[in-house]
Amino acid sequence: MKELFSFLKRFVRPYGRNLVGSVVFNLLSALFNIFSFAFIIPILEILFQINQKVYSYTPVTFGMADMGKAIRNNFYCRITDFIDIYGESTVLLLLGVVLIVLTLFKTACYFGATAVMVPLRTGIVRDIRTQIYDKVVSLPMAFFSKERKGDIIARVSGDVGEIEGSIAQSLDMLIKNPILILVYIGTLIAISWRLTIFTVLVGPVIIWIMGTIGRKLKAKSLVVQSYWSDSMAQLEETLGGLRIIKAFLAEDKMSRRFLDKSNQLRQASIRVNMRQSLAHPVSEFLGTALIVIVLWYGGKLILNEEASFTATKFIYYLTILYSVINPIKDFSKAGYSIPKGLASVERIDRILMAENNIVNKQGAIVKNSLENEIKYQGVSFSYEEGREVLHDINLTIPRGKTVALVGQSGSGKSTLVDLLPRFYDVCEGSITIDGVDLRDMKLDSIRGLMGNVNQEAILFNDSFFNNIAFGVPGATREQVVEAARIANAHDFIMETEAGYDTKIGDRGCLLSGGQRQRISIARAILKNPPVLILDEATSALDTESERLVQEALERLMKDRTTIAIAHRLSTVRGADEICVMHEGRIVERGTHEQLIALNGYYKRLNDMQQL
Repeated sequence: MKELFSFLKRFVRPYGRNLVGSVVFNLLSALFNIFSFAFIIPILEILFQINQKVYSYTPVTFGMADMGKAIRNNFYCRITDFIDIYGESTVLLLLGVVLIVLTLFKTACYFGATAVMVPLRTGIVRDIRTQIYDKVVSLPMAFFSKERKGDIIARVSGDVGEIEGSIAQSLDMLIKNPILILVYIGTLIAISWRLTIFTVLVGPVIIWIMGTIGRKLKAKSLVVQSYWSDSMAQLEETLGGLRIIKAFLAEDKMSRRFLDKSNQLRQASIRVNMRQSLAHPVSEFLGTALIVIVLWYGGKLILNEEASFTATKFIYYLTILYSVINPIKDFSKAGYSIPKGLASVERIDRILMAENNIVNKQGAIVKNSLENEIKYQGVSFSYEEGREVLHDINLTIPRGKTVALVGQSGSGKSTLVDLLPRFYDVCEGSITIDGVDLRDMKLDSIRGLMGNVNQEAILFNDSFFNNIAFGVPGATREQVVEAARIANAHDFIMETEAGYDTKIGDRGCLLSGGQRQRISIARAILKNPPVLILDEATSALDTESERLVQEALERLMKDRTTIAIAHRLSTVRGADEICVMHEGRIVERGTHEQLIALNGYYKRLNDMQQL
């Protein structure tokens, strides 16, 4: 229950008006229900001529002790007068019409109570999804190195859907049922307090039995959601690696693996659904037992000729009792549904409550330009404790110069570059821009200084125009076209059916590798950053595409501070300084000619590439 209240406090608070509206409408619905059923007694008494008592009008004053009895007496007096004037059948019809009108008001209030909860339920689901998405885009890169994309997708889709189908929909029952139960039990006490004792004693037993079974659902639901995440993770991996799966004839292997995951999910779901299916039959059985107890004791009171408890009152009592059983049953359903939803809340909280250590410190400064240099001072870094990836890196990158990083795979080149935009924070040492530590600057201003062109061009399923203008809000068509011309992309864009408005497919799948890279370069050109980061920008291209991309890169690098990671040494020969990395250290540095003369790591790399 504590977890549920915590959830409501976090996500329901903005919808206070809806909660108040639901309470008001449910209260009115309960009251109209009681008054509409109250008309059953005089209808039955008139129909079967049970009540032969003669009534006389009694003045009613506020605060009198027997005001309720006086109102009832005057009501029967008025009915008796109507019977004498219009006849029994006419009065019976009139009471029936009043019952219909009251029922109309009751159902209208019931609809109102449901209608005001719809914006609340849908709003909670929207808020959770947007909070997860906002958290995902704000979390540091280190978080995603430990999480599977398919699992994150499963939490945004499956787990949020489970919350919508359990907790959000149960909120209506949690508000409505206590009101109905309190009003109906109050009415039952007014009719017969003795008979109501049995109801009050049996009700908690029903709730306890349902709660005992429902508590076990949470743990089982966590298992189901875990298997669901595994299935989504494999689906995401399959879509990403479909080319390799087909090339290595692994379709059957992957299908068997997915079938195993699906069978695990099915078995866990069967156990949860079987337990959840107990809700209705168990509550039905206990409700019938309650009715039998009431029939026995109520019949006993009538047979003993209890003066205050007549047969018509007993029928009215049973009618109200039947009305109170349904809310108790709904409580039992909520007792099953809510634990399932809380299991999903626990899973999405692993994202929402994930620690983000890459944040702006208090008093962080804004820096909009690079005046002098970027400096790495004694930088060491490790993704996991005990496994150092970079060790004691010292590097100065003067403004307007090009520094190239070369070396074997796994030597730490990409990690060294990833520290500059603060995708990760250094473990030891510092990185400064014009003498200001990155940790003392605002993240937006750091990343605003930089433009990235990666080995794998990361594009979006959108138009050429929107992909190029991605990082520049308000970019004009002329600016985008000019950036595309500089990047050697304008010609092939104009050859498409809709030009710059043409969709390029998922991750640019409708384009060649060289075309994707030139769109990525055009995006960087439009941003016009003072610092440019090139991560193997031409390594995956054919000779012709490489020539076009290299021309675009040379235009982009002009008058900019550039850090270039390269495996092809031919692409960085003109760099102002080349740093050779080996096992997380800079082992050599200098110009191409100087490094060749050293006859060390760089010379060996150069000779191997020439061979």
